[in-house]
Amino acid sequence: MKLLVCISNVPDTTTKVRFADNQTRFDATGVQWIINPWDELALTRAVDLKEDSNNPVSEVVVINVGSVETEPTLRKCLAIGADKAIRIDTVPKDAFQTAKQIASLAQKNAFDFIICGIESGDYNSSSVGGMIAEFLDTVSVSSVSDIQFQEGKAIVERDVAAGKEYIQMEGNAVLIVQKGFAKEPKIPNMRGIMMARQKPLEVIPANDANALTEYIGFQLPEPKAKVKMVNADQMTELVNFLSKEAKVL
Repeated sequence: MKLLVCISNVPDTTTKVRFADNQTRFDATGVQWIINPWDELALTRAVDLKEDSNNPVSEVVVINVGSVETEPTLRKCLAIGADKAIRIDTVPKDAFQTAKQIASLAQKNAFDFIICGIESGDYNSSSVGGMIAEFLDTVSVSSVSDIQFQEGKAIVERDVAAGKEYIQMEGNAVLIVQKGFAKEPKIPNMRGIMMARQKPLEVIPANDANALTEYIGFQLPEPKAKVKMVNADQMTELVNFLSKEAKVL
């Protein structure tokens, strides 16, 4: 069984966000890039399944749509335990273009499950996984929190209101996973880092899919106001602050 894990290359969560060219372009100067946290959990679980001989998973492939700058992130994925990395050589402009690129590759390869994090840490669109499934005309399952294999069949667990839902699957599917799919991201050890240098990282040309949307500008949130101190006996003033300024009442 082969798993394809979609990897997004995103700024570290501690990055101080800045924009350039009149607030129309993200300023990547000095930014440290990492594996998207939700994708990292997806990869961790996929590798754990492969390393457990009780499961039918035999190969884990990671894929990214991006420029050569994303290759260090893909090498980290290989160090974590992926068997192969694929980079589709283009800088995507929106989720549609990203999903179309991945789906086009998946159509030419036999993957049993395609696994995507529920969203990326930069644009948070939560749409790539669903789009991939539509392009492939296949099943998708969202809010996946676990997967187990019993007698060759996949049992997918997903969170629902006030409980859990279990789905048995026999065919191919796109799994859109969230926090809980793996408890903690796997940290590559020295052996994994050394082995990653020998694992294949394939670069393939992009297809002619065009983006359907365009980002015309960005706006940072207003800076937080200074803390206002209210004496304990001035309850009327406190209520006014909470209702008129903080707007939490």
